[in-house]
Amino acid sequence: MTDWLSPPAALAPCQWAFPPVSAWPEEDLIITGGDLEPATLAAAYQRGIFPMEARGLPGVLAWWSPDPRGILPLDGLRVTRSMRQSARQFEIRVDTCFADVMRACADPSREDGWISAPFIEAYTTLHELGWAHSVEVFDRAGRLAGGLYGVRVNRLFAGESMFHLRRDASKVALMALVTLMRESGMTLLDVQWRTDHLESLGAVEVTRARYLSLLADALAT
Repeated sequence: MTDWLSPPAALAPCQWAFPPVSAWPEEDLIITGGDLEPATLAAAYQRGIFPMEARGLPGVLAWWSPDPRGILPLDGLRVTRSMRQSARQFEIRVDTCFADVMRACADPSREDGWISAPFIEAYTTLHELGWAHSVEVFDRAGRLAGGLYGVRVNRLFAGESMFHLRRDASKVALMALVTLMRESGMTLLDVQWRTDHLESLGAVEVTRARYLSLLADALAT
């Protein structure tokens, strides 16, 4: 188990050279190839890039930087009465079952599910090194009811995916994450793309240039 507040393990230099921002295409897909080694992942997130398989290209590792980019301002989370009531029914834990959260997010029955076994293995390794974290929601019977995971670098949390097995459980996990981030002095919650669901919770869109500026501030020590 990792500690949210502990610094992550030092990593070897990334063996890949990501293209400079000036060479990025206008579309969201930046480049393909590379690997999911910890050093590669850490380097990508610090450049505003994240990996995901591309539709129509099975097995191809694709690297993305959406424009516009979805973020959730930490003072903009919309918390309804229902969410507050639901929160009282659950217990929040952090980094106690990271791989279980990833596997739940990877459920192949979910719409647009794409998280594959190599991604689970890679991010679990990243978690063991202190770079990736999970927020977990347990019901009163001690069963995992929902959660989320992502990558933390300094004051950035790059959210990757969330799931729920009980109503509002993923929203409760998001509430807990925002509270944890604010208490830890973090500033940037990246949600990649602003979906209708995330917009209902307060997510907004910013330009790629604006996101990279916010990222630079979040990474500064």
